[in-house]
Amino acid sequence: MSEREDVAAEVADRLRGRGITVGGSDKPDDLAELLSAVERFEAAVEAHGGDLMVDDLKSSRPDDSHFVLPRRGRAESTMAYVVRIDEATANLRRHPRRPD
Repeated sequence: MSEREDVAAEVADRLRGRGITVGGSDKPDDLAELLSAVERFEAAVEAHGGDLMVDDLKSSRPDDSHFVLPRRGRAESTMAYVVRIDEATANLRRHPRRPD
């Protein structure tokens, strides 16, 4: 496996660990972009007082559904998903901050 493939596999594992569906047809550059979008969303959640351990895709009872990453559609392209995550991040910035 090449270094690029190793990095792509690591990124895919990190995304799967967050409950995100990743397919074999996802390109390495798109996966990197997806991880960046997810990290931007998570930073916005934390800035608004959300708890990433509770407010995640694997949680059956999140504290606030606004703090949960959108679920990837079955046939949704990586870049379309990135756009939806970025939209959710922008919407989250307008969501009232949780008190500490």
